[in-house]
Amino acid sequence: MKLITALSNLILPLVIVYILSCGYSKKINVYEVFIEGAKEGFKVVADILPTLIGLMMAVGILRAGGTLELVSRALSPIVSRIGFPSEAVPISLMRLVSSSASTGILLDIFKNYGPDSFIGRFVSVMMSCTETVFYTMSIYFMSVKITKTRYTLAGALVANAAGMAASLALCRYLWG
Repeated sequence: MKLITALSNLILPLVIVYILSCGYSKKINVYEVFIEGAKEGFKVVADILPTLIGLMMAVGILRAGGTLELVSRALSPIVSRIGFPSEAVPISLMRLVSSSASTGILLDIFKNYGPDSFIGRFVSVMMSCTETVFYTMSIYFMSVKITKTRYTLAGALVANAAGMAASLALCRYLWG
């Protein structure tokens, strides 16, 4: 364990030294390249900022307006029949949109059921096996100006559903 901790502490400095030495050996002014990259990064942030604000507003409206609760209650009887915990419906819906909002719901689940309960373990594994599809798609596609996404959304939703199903199967296997 001490070896892993020591390696973890050394990785970032070693990567920095590696980058600097590669740049020096190729006679590249690393500082100027870094500054140019930082400038481009700020331009990308400025381009995607309206999308970020819109997503955050939508998440706030969904949570504060009770829409998430209403949809969760409507879906609970359906998902309970297939063995999906109804307590996990809100987090599974919010996970598609916002990681921070789904983390807030995760903490609420931990507070109500405990992190070592089945539902606590399930939502923890599910958070690791799923992605914020709408957030990721909007940020990536907006930053590189892609307008025709073809099957990206359908594929991402299928992958998220597979992640949730795998999480449930794994948790049922491990913790009953």
